[in-house]
Amino acid sequence: MLRPIFFFDCDNCLYSKSLNISTLMKDKIRDYFVKEVGVPEGEVNAIQTHYYETYGLSLRGLAKHHNVDPLHFDLKVDQALPLDNLIKRDESLKKILRGLHCKKWVFTNAYKLHALRCLRLLGIENEFDGLTYTNYNISDFNCKPEIESFLRAMKDAGVQDPNQCYLVDDSSLNIDAAQKLGWTTVHLADDASKSNHGDYQIDDIHDLPKVLPNLWEPLLQEVKLKKQPVTVSTATA
Repeated sequence: MLRPIFFFDCDNCLYSKSLNISTLMKDKIRDYFVKEVGVPEGEVNAIQTHYYETYGLSLRGLAKHHNVDPLHFDLKVDQALPLDNLIKRDESLKKILRGLHCKKWVFTNAYKLHALRCLRLLGIENEFDGLTYTNYNISDFNCKPEIESFLRAMKDAGVQDPNQCYLVDDSSLNIDAAQKLGWTTVHLADDASKSNHGDYQIDDIHDLPKVLPNLWEPLLQEVKLKKQPVTVSTATA
């Protein structure tokens, strides 16, 4: 019997949106537009929003239209975030991950350095079987919500049947794309009661066992599982 695979988004999903890291990231991106690219400050919001909505990442628009080096962007934006002061170990999340009867995979639009840093700070770097990230070393890289990105994640994780795939993500665009592929989806929404995206909706990552209890063992049952080190995708397509 094939083993299901559960894909986890990283930013604003594995850690809480209440940390406001997304706001800090937007500020860093805005500064990059102004200081590194030379976009007038008054035009940044409109251009940044357009690039995000069109390409899934502001960086893709910067790379396509401004010849920005993605690795330089990563250095100035993601790697410059003060995550060490914000993200704390989450023992409750670790316990939830260990009780999940699935192969576990991180699927992020971030570059690998940022994703691995987040996992380490949360204390869950050894709880996943692998990581699919956006490879900034590839020209015209793909990312969520592009279908090619989801197919790449499936290839990395060694799964062919979309009916075996689960995803939790805070982006409704990503959830909608995965659902069209046949994945079972959980939207981590700002307000789950108001979301009409995905098969299930939650407000907090810790609520996953409540909406998919069949994938979890009883939380009162203590089972020692062998830790799985995170492996990093080296796919180039």
